Amino acid sequence: MTMSLIEMMILGFLSERSMCGYELRKKMEQLQGYARKFSDGTVYPATNRLVEAGLISEQSEIRDGRQRRVFTLLEAGRGKLIEELRNTKGFNLTDITRWTVVLTFLGVVPDKADRDAVLRRRYDLLNGHDVHFFYCDAGNPLSIEQIDDPYRRGIIAVHDAEIAAELDWLRSMLGVENESVTE
Repeated sequence: MTMSLIEMMILGFLSERSMCGYELRKKMEQLQGYARKFSDGTVYPATNRLVEAGLISEQSEIRDGRQRRVFTLLEAGRGKLIEELRNTKGFNLTDITRWTVVLTFLGVVPDKADRDAVLRRRYDLLNGHDVHFFYCDAGNPLSIEQIDDPYRRGIIAVHDAEIAAELDWLRSMLGVENESVTE
């Protein structure tokens, strides 16, 4: 079973050091805060599932004069995180918010060939697909030249620049030449 993005972030941050729930929530918000906020009602049910699954441990400690639940990544949790990252596919590969989480923790995967395989899947996805935001009534994608609205044109221009920059970075990481798809 694929773990949730929240569970992946928890295991990923715990791979760096043990943390209490508050610290985890703050780290998650720093990584994804532009997209969403996290509440204790999100973090603690996920940590409870991970404790019950034997992926993290929980210990009660006094920190800053307060009783805190401190979580530590167990070897089984590290193995599960590595497995999830190594097998990145689907929405974790195609959705930029999820992909950001994968990239944040991809360095946990010990084998460079496994890390490169994940990067190659993302590269192939971006290099082989033309992503569109706007479609005509018949369902066909509209090119930037067919769109009059300057704000919609802006969305496309920014998106295209982000994709070009990511492809350049992926090429540098993978040591590949420009393999752009021609139509």
